Amino acid sequence: MGTHELSASLWRERELLELLVFKLTEEQLLLTSGKARWLQYATQEVEQVMQKLRLAGLARSVEVTTLADELGIDEGATLREITVHVSDETWRGILTAHLTAMTALTREIQELRDLNVQYLRVAIRSTQEALAHDGSSSGTYDANGVSEASVNARMFDLKL
Repeated sequence: MGTHELSASLWRERELLELLVFKLTEEQLLLTSGKARWLQYATQEVEQVMQKLRLAGLARSVEVTTLADELGIDEGATLREITVHVSDETWRGILTAHLTAMTALTREIQELRDLNVQYLRVAIRSTQEALAHDGSSSGTYDANGVSEASVNARMFDLKL
């Protein structure tokens, strides 16, 4: 029966959701600690997990369609609908546990994503404000090839 295959597919998807929670948390830690240097790598890792999740979602859809066909229900049935129609109480409990866990993970991912976006907006705004109110020169050169900053440069001999 396809319940075993569906359950295995759901386990793989849950593991990827857990990994996504970890990667988003990692991204958040980089944002809050000011370690923007590493943010691009964390973002790439999030994107890689998202790609794997898309593939896992397709695999789950195939298993759901197969099981729905076995159960004699609409092939477009949701996991919740599949769970209701499974006659074996043990499998119904397992599928319900998958559904509950995946719903909680999805909620956690949404919260982390929203918080990370908020942190990113604050970081961008802070950077823009710092650049706008820096007061230093733009680092451009005049016609003689001298930068504005180098005209005012001073050297100090601090021999004690």
